[in-house]
Amino acid sequence: MTLLPLAPASFQRAVLDWYDQHGRTELPWQQAVTPYRVWISEIMLQQTQVATVIPYFERFMARFPEVQSLAAAPLDEVLHLWTGLGYYARARNLHRAAQQVVTEFGGEFPDTVEGLMQLSGIGRSTAGAIVSLSMGVRAPILDGNVKRVLTRLCAIDGWPGTRAVEQQLWQVAELLTPSERVGAYTQVMMDLGATLCTSRRPDCPRCPVVAHCRAHAGGRPEQYPTPKPRKTLPVRQTTLVMLQQQQQVLLVQRPPSGIWGGLWCFPEVATPEQAAELATSLGLTPGIAAALDGFRHTFSHFHLDITPVVLPVTGHLDAGADHRWVDPTDPGALGLAAPMSKLLAGLGQPHTPRML
Repeated sequence: MTLLPLAPASFQRAVLDWYDQHGRTELPWQQAVTPYRVWISEIMLQQTQVATVIPYFERFMARFPEVQSLAAAPLDEVLHLWTGLGYYARARNLHRAAQQVVTEFGGEFPDTVEGLMQLSGIGRSTAGAIVSLSMGVRAPILDGNVKRVLTRLCAIDGWPGTRAVEQQLWQVAELLTPSERVGAYTQVMMDLGATLCTSRRPDCPRCPVVAHCRAHAGGRPEQYPTPKPRKTLPVRQTTLVMLQQQQQVLLVQRPPSGIWGGLWCFPEVATPEQAAELATSLGLTPGIAAALDGFRHTFSHFHLDITPVVLPVTGHLDAGADHRWVDPTDPGALGLAAPMSKLLAGLGQPHTPRML
């Protein structure tokens, strides 16, 4: 069986005709297109739905309208605008890459896939999207939506996360990418995966290439792509200590790498019983600690069971570069991990603490 179920020219014509009638053209990053705007949108859209990204993109553009303003901004401010989008390494890489563009490339984005891949957080597919959508340069892409479309079209077995399957998909993407209208083609491939060739209940009757789709012909499109092999996520425990003094709570900034890297969080100890020791180590006098209801926060590679502890304290601790007292109702422009935002909001709500 040949790798492709139809000639590249026929595929291109079918999907571009569909795009001209049904493609998305009103998304914010499709207006006043620049490499910078496309780059920001592509990074935000990684593992995040379009509807979620739109308000974040608009706020980000209002504050950082060009790469120079992003490069000059404090990382704290970038993380603050990212709060709620998750996968915060994306924001740290975004900030670092902006500085690279300014210092190493004179404020201009490289115009090749290879050049863009020198920037932090930009892989081959993201680079291909940037050059094709904003510069009209021919380059294949292979994001999650496109992988789904191509695995179904060609009935490619195996999890796309394996090197062999990914290489096969890049080969297909390269064969199908046209030399003309590359921006429209890149967009339609993302649109097909997002609107028709969805993970569940794909709308096959409306697909412009359904007559050639091998997965559809086999009556099992939802079985493609092969899912990632499941494994049981390990469970870890931690205690977050909310030190309270005069209607304020203490936040500390985490190291730049690792879990919640660079974000502001409550101090962390292994067990609730260590909360008082933490306060003492900071030169504060602890009162009576109380545990709130615990909850689970799930990362891609483990579950984290969190026990929040409220601990009134007295004494003096000056705000420093990596710790500060904040008003829970208005913590300021800080990058906050999602559980911290949840806990700050909950401090003003009724709760039933358990004394330790």
